Amino acid sequence: MELLGEVLLKEKLISNDKLEIGLKRQKENGKRLGEVLLAEGLITDEKLALGLSRQLGIPLMTAEGLMKVDKSALEMIPEFFAREYHCLAFGKENDILHVVTVDPEDIVVIDNLHKITQSQISLSIAPQLIIDEAIERHYKELRTTGEVSEALSGMDFIVSADGREIDDIDVNQLKKELDEAPIVKLVNLIISEAIKSRATDIHIEPLFDALLVRYRIDGALQEIMTAPAKSATAIISRLKIMSNLNIAERRLPQDGRISIKTPEREVDVRVSVLPTVRGEKIVLRLLDKKGFEFTLANLGFENDMLQIFRKWITMPYGMIIVSGPTGCGKSTTLHAALKAVQNEEDNIVTVEDPVEYQIDRINQVATNDSIGLSFGTTLRHILRQDPDKILIGEIRDKETSDIAIKFALTGHLVFTTLHANDAPSTITRMLDIGVPRYLAGSVTNLVMAQRLVRTICSACKQEYKPAPEEFVALKMEPDKYQDVMFYKGRGCVRCRNTGHFGRTALFELMEMKLGLRRVIFEGKNEDDIRLEATRAGMLTLRDAGIRKVLAGKVSAEEVLKKTVDED
Repeated sequence: MELLGEVLLKEKLISNDKLEIGLKRQKENGKRLGEVLLAEGLITDEKLALGLSRQLGIPLMTAEGLMKVDKSALEMIPEFFAREYHCLAFGKENDILHVVTVDPEDIVVIDNLHKITQSQISLSIAPQLIIDEAIERHYKELRTTGEVSEALSGMDFIVSADGREIDDIDVNQLKKELDEAPIVKLVNLIISEAIKSRATDIHIEPLFDALLVRYRIDGALQEIMTAPAKSATAIISRLKIMSNLNIAERRLPQDGRISIKTPEREVDVRVSVLPTVRGEKIVLRLLDKKGFEFTLANLGFENDMLQIFRKWITMPYGMIIVSGPTGCGKSTTLHAALKAVQNEEDNIVTVEDPVEYQIDRINQVATNDSIGLSFGTTLRHILRQDPDKILIGEIRDKETSDIAIKFALTGHLVFTTLHANDAPSTITRMLDIGVPRYLAGSVTNLVMAQRLVRTICSACKQEYKPAPEEFVALKMEPDKYQDVMFYKGRGCVRCRNTGHFGRTALFELMEMKLGLRRVIFEGKNEDDIRLEATRAGMLTLRDAGIRKVLAGKVSAEEVLKKTVDED
């Protein structure tokens, strides 16, 4: 067998000078060469693992290779042992257990693994960071699964003779069951883990043979756990009781809310129950009730776009419209704008459904259709409140749009949102609602479309070269960007193996300049509006995304997924 130093030199994993220093230190302290090289900072974990793999002829595992492991194999090594000696069981075949370790030459550890697992050990090697991340991820999942099993153990569910849940439930029996500790513990576990994971939504949905729990983290749903199908009624009924809903009604949709207080934060939970063919699906929307911490500076605006936005939100009257799909951050942007223009001289009033962020010194009204407090009713009374600036949560119909336009025409600055794909199509949507062209063009100061995109996780950010098809899709010439660094996330414990952590916004600002107003007045179509807007300097959402890619904040794949090419 070749010596480790010879292998490292042959594979060009270390320079001759560094190896000489390492060999000298080894003679002084008598430790193994690999330990010395790492301790002295003469080689990286990755290069040492590759060298040992080549020297010993054992496989080198990558982070991708440890994304999924055999849980039955994982359970064979106690967590404390795995953490102490940086080893992980990831698969098994008959009596052979596949284990990845940082040090395949540690005979004592290998012997102990054999005794603990009563199996033959087949070794692989990987850098310590990759193994530790895999240990953190997989043992956490194992603990969560164990907590679910523990919570469900000993529970009796109401089922029919063939094992399916029955439709006619004994409500008194079910309520008694729901007050028992196991189901309470399980529901609390689902919600508390979501809060810890920065989730904005919890989806609890029935499958054919299980109950699936998914969290929406950074805008993307991630599968978290599954529970037995027979537990569905108990879990959903427990959530119904918490949100004051009718547990006996399983045929109609229901909406409710839960207020949760923890030592660190207070969370308002909006509950939506929807009957499906496999049972009821429930979605929990988590709204943090802590103080509003966003500012225009940390939303993701580029400097030139921020200057344009600030210019229009400080105008004395007119309308600012932010457009985009549900969950793209429209309300966050508008509340940050209100916070930016807030002063002692102005009376600011908002009408929202619901009030997602509470800001001091701003008068916020939450609509309630069940008692007749609709957008239209509230807005008609707001004029008597002597407002200077008004935020209308959403323009939903002609009545709301008519009142909003009247506010903008009578010396008030109006902030509002609209569901549309981009800035030019927002004008089309206004016309579709019934706003006359001459008003759509004259009262609107600025239309801004936005999207939220996931940012690259800083803990596992790495350089890469985009594939030719990515350059083509982004309409970028590869030759022009040879010296530009492109990045993406490898996936780690911090980002739950997604390669993304946190989100930032892409903005498309369409200023209503004279030429654009004329195009609208003349009855031109959406394509003509877009053409005139880009001629006047508007950057599309795709262009804004490319800026973020070149700045190393967002991956090209994410921009392609969330934006379209308008040409």
